[in-house]
Amino acid sequence: MHSPIHSSAPPAPTLTNWASIGFLGLIWGGTFMVVSVALQGYGPLTVAAARVALGAVALFALQWILRRPWPAFNRRMNKYLVLIGILNTALPFTLLSWGQQYVPSAFAGISMAALPLFVLPLAHVFSDEPLSLRRLIGVVTGFFGALVLIGPGVLRIGDGLEPLGQLACIAAALSYATASIMTRRAPPIDSITFSALTLGVGTVVLLPAMLLIEGVPRYGSNLTVAAILFLGLVPTALAALLRVIVIRSAGSVFMTLVNYQVPLWSVLFGALILNEVLPLRFFAALALILCGLAISQWGSLQKLLRHKG
Repeated sequence: MHSPIHSSAPPAPTLTNWASIGFLGLIWGGTFMVVSVALQGYGPLTVAAARVALGAVALFALQWILRRPWPAFNRRMNKYLVLIGILNTALPFTLLSWGQQYVPSAFAGISMAALPLFVLPLAHVFSDEPLSLRRLIGVVTGFFGALVLIGPGVLRIGDGLEPLGQLACIAAALSYATASIMTRRAPPIDSITFSALTLGVGTVVLLPAMLLIEGVPRYGSNLTVAAILFLGLVPTALAALLRVIVIRSAGSVFMTLVNYQVPLWSVLFGALILNEVLPLRFFAALALILCGLAISQWGSLQKLLRHKG
């Protein structure tokens, strides 16, 4: 029997929570590469709208098959669904798709690694997750690891539309951070239904914008269509569901740990799929990022290890 989780103080993360953020890091780490492929055949709004719509259809189908309950659509519930649907799907997907036309995928990765720096103060002010010194040190350490991984060149101010592309990626991270806090504070609701409804809101926002600005999409190459399908089903539908489950069971600050992994997986995919050479800084960055994770979640790690023992 599934029971929704209320937004009381989050318990210590479980082994399942840790496995979930590891899997999400893997999924989202490969997403930027897949978005780049999709953008070869479609405009940024089309890419964003297609992945949100496909994700919504998949999760509504799952909700129907599993007969998960609908929430009480009162004013408070509707407000959270609309705002989270916009801030967690429509807005960041559009910003990232548009920004990736003008910036390296590495910059999109570093913008996601910066997300914990937005979440920590927001969680401290608006939720039940206080900002401790240890957490702050851990987050900053992990962020420096991401900076080391990407290297100094990607942070330069570019020419033409590149600065706007950089700002778009950073704005997407801020949007995700705000949505994460709101997800933690939202009224109790089944996780599958919640994910489906927020993706549905994103679809309602993005589809008219796509049709108005980019028109009805035509069938592109098999590769770009496959990229769109993958984006809709894996890093959108499946990841949205896992994200809500983790935030509502372990908290929004714990969820930010996934963002340090994104640039790591991006570099690994580049090495394994694009035959890029792993730079020496990759290993230094990995050490810093793992150190940041250990510092920020030391208490949770100790409880988990004691439980396992």
